[in-house]
Parts: sequence; structure tokens; C-alpha cells
Amino acid sequence: MVRTCCVLGCNVRSYDRHGNKVGLSFYAFPTWKQREGAHVSDVTKRRRLAWIAAVRRADIKFCSVSRYQLVCSRHFHSGKPAYEMDQTNPDWVPTLHMGHSEIRTSHSDRHRRRTQRQQNNVLFGGKRQPHPQPQSLILKVTGADAENIDIREKQTEDQQLTNDCVHCVQSRAEINRLLEENRKLKSKLDKTELNENFLKGDTEKVKYYTGFTCFAIFMSVLENVKAFLPASKKLSHFQMLLLTLMRLRLDLPVQHLSYLFNVSYKTLSSVFSDTIDVLHARFGILVHWPERHCLQATMPPQFTDTFGNRVAIIVDCFEIRTERPSNLKARAQTYSHYKGTHTMKYLIGITPQDKHITEQCGILNKLLPGDVVLADRGFDIRDAVGMMCAEVKIPAFTRGFCQLDAKDIENTRAIAHLRIHVERVIGSLRNKFKMLHTTMPIRSLLPCEGEDVTFLDKIVRVCCVLVNMCPSVVVEPGTHETCTC
Repeated sequence: MVRTCCVLGCNVRSYDRHGNKVGLSFYAFPTWKQREGAHVSDVTKRRRLAWIAAVRRADIKFCSVSRYQLVCSRHFHSGKPAYEMDQTNPDWVPTLHMGHSEIRTSHSDRHRRRTQRQQNNVLFGGKRQPHPQPQSLILKVTGADAENIDIREKQTEDQQLTNDCVHCVQSRAEINRLLEENRKLKSKLDKTELNENFLKGDTEKVKYYTGFTCFAIFMSVLENVKAFLPASKKLSHFQMLLLTLMRLRLDLPVQHLSYLFNVSYKTLSSVFSDTIDVLHARFGILVHWPERHCLQATMPPQFTDTFGNRVAIIVDCFEIRTERPSNLKARAQTYSHYKGTHTMKYLIGITPQDKHITEQCGILNKLLPGDVVLADRGFDIRDAVGMMCAEVKIPAFTRGFCQLDAKDIENTRAIAHLRIHVERVIGSLRNKFKMLHTTMPIRSLLPCEGEDVTFLDKIVRVCCVLVNMCPSVVVEPGTHETCTC
């Protein structure tokens, strides 16, 4: 491409009429660099203005310089522009053959003297060398004038360096202020953003939002499930587990959580379901029937004192309210006369169907001959337990009498004293996870695809797993269990 100099009266081209290169270089007008600090912005702006003033063309404005408007190397002492920050260099602005007489005085002499002084400082350790003695009166005057000029220029340069130093100090102070402000804002953001720093080091916050006793347990659970959690562009695995526990524990609406985590309603619902599936699959084994030696080794002393090592289980049931099914058969199956609404029954609360649930869930198959099952009056399961050669202990009925006999009273007190622990576990489960108090939608009662359990079954089982990770409600008298993480 043929390039042409834009200086008035020059019009030099990069190729002659025969198509041969003329050996000249062409340079574009300097740009105004606004994003590299105030000092660079000021220098580059003044240089661009100086080039425009030197060329003096009416069609070249500060904000409208075409990329085809170039200045050739003929207009620079060294054949090319100087470094943009070297303001004393004569080639900081084009000055030769500009086509008009109104050109700034060249800085070539000043630049040469400055360069010479710098070289002398290097060669002679910063000591100024004396000028040679003048040969005549005329030379004396000229030398004195030159020295005075050098002194004035030195003073000007020193003043400029002083101003630059002050500017640097001010700039550093401003940078330090901005860094400190950035640090404080980042610290505030970490305290409000729902990430690792949101819970780390704050046990009370961990207990409130997750139900765990400490941050270490939360991280341990995360380490075991994060490899199985789905990938998300907007949520980390930490946030996936956190929002799931927050929904279980505080029963926060999905819409509210979607605002907190800055994701859509659909995304958060999907993440909650996926995380529940992973927790159910990975930690479902924590709700299990223990081996007999483990059961006896961890038997609380209250049970051992009353029944020895014979107690195998204490059963009870609890109910979770659901929406009213449209199917009449399902409506009849889920209606609870005890609650007066439609519920799902789980083997831990009291309902008229407790006997059926106990017999059908398979838990009695775990019993061994001689085991004792502690139950409430609603559990008429003596025959079923007897089939396993085990014994069921239920508080005695008055059977129409005004008062129980002394033996029944004593047995009832012993059983009630121990059965209170299952009530405490149920209370802990429902109080720790408020979602179990809400009315569940019908879709959560449908079997999951390819599985024989419902989504509500998974939620209840996960909540039981999380309760099992917390300190036991049954401890030795006079002691209390604490987290040792």
C-alpha cells in the first residue's frame, strides 16, 4: 500500500513514480492513552496536541485523525519519533520541514546538554566538570551565558523532578488507599456472599443454617459427595450442599433461595433435587440396623439398668402433612383421623395404622429371640413380635379399672422413662429440619423414576442421616455429648 506524508508541502510517497521504495518511514499520530494512569494520560494527550499543532492542517482534529494521515521520517532529527515519555527529546514532536515558520524552538541543544550531563555523572561519579578557560572576551561572555542557561535548565529540571516526586507520593498514597478500601469491601462481600467464607470460623452460623455442630462436619460431608454432584456454571458444590441444607433446615421457599444464590427458580429446584438424590445414595447407609455386638456396646446405661441387653428397638411414628390427593383411593389411604388431614406416615409417630406399618416395613425381621421392643400403646404388635420369639413392652392399660396395680405402675414408669428418648429424637428431627412441618406437594409422593421410593422418602431419610451425624440425645446422666472436631 502506498503511504503519503500529510505535512504541508511535503507529500512524500513511500514509492516513486517507477514503483521503487524511497527509503523513508511513515509514522501515525500518537494516541491518547487514558487507562495507564494520570501522568501517562497527560503526557500522551499533550503529545498528540503538539503533533496536530506542528502539522497545522485544518482537516486534522484531536478526535478525528485518520489512520491514513502519516508523518514521514524527514521531519525528525533522528529519522523517527522519540519515546513518548522523553519530553525533552527534539523528536518528541516533528519539527523539520513542516511547511510553515511557526514551529516551536527545537530542544536539540537542551537534549544534547542533558545527555552530556548524564554521561558526565556516570563517568565522574556525579561531579560537575569545570568548563575550559575562554580564549577571548567574546568567548567568555558566550560561555557564561551558556553556563547560566545550563543552571536555569538544571533548576527547571530539578523542579520538575520534585513535582514528579510529589506526584509519585500522592499516587502511591492514593493507590494504598484504594487497596485498603478494596480489602475492606472484599471482606464485607465475603461475609455476605454464600461461599466458604460465609460459614468458616462461625459455629453459630453453621448450626443455624445447616444443623451441623461445626464447620468440619459440613466440609467432611461435602468431600464425600462433591464428586457426584452435577456441574453448574453459577453454583459451586459448596453452595449446592449449603442451599439444600438451608431448605431442609429453615424451610425457605425456593424463590427466596433463588434470590439469595442469584440463580433461576428452575435451576435451584433442579439443584435441590439432584443434591437430595446424591445425599440419599451416598449416606443412606447411615440409617441402618446395627450389628448386635455394636448395639450392645453402645447401649445407653438407662436401658441396661432396666432391661439388660435385651432392648433391640423403640418404635414410634410421625406424620408429614401432604396436599389432598385427587384420587379417591389415595385420599382414603392418606387421611389421618389423628391429625384431621392428609399425611404420610413414617415409622417414628403415632397413628392408628402403626401396627400395619411396623409389620409391613420389615423391621421386625431384624429381631432375635429374646429381644425386647419398647413401643407406645398404639402399637398392638405383640403377636407379630411374638412370632420372632421376642417380647414387646407397652405401657399398661387401665382396662376399665380406676387404677393400675403396683406392678403395672412400676413397669409403665420404666417403659415411659425410656420411651421418652424416642420422642426426643423425633422432636430433634422435626425441630432441626423445619421442612418436615410443611405441607408436601403431591408430586413428592410419586415414586422416583426407576426406584421404589418417593422423593419425600428420600428427604425424610436424608434428614434422619443428618440427625445421626449430630450428638446423641441419649447420654450418660450428668454428662453431655459435644463435637470434638
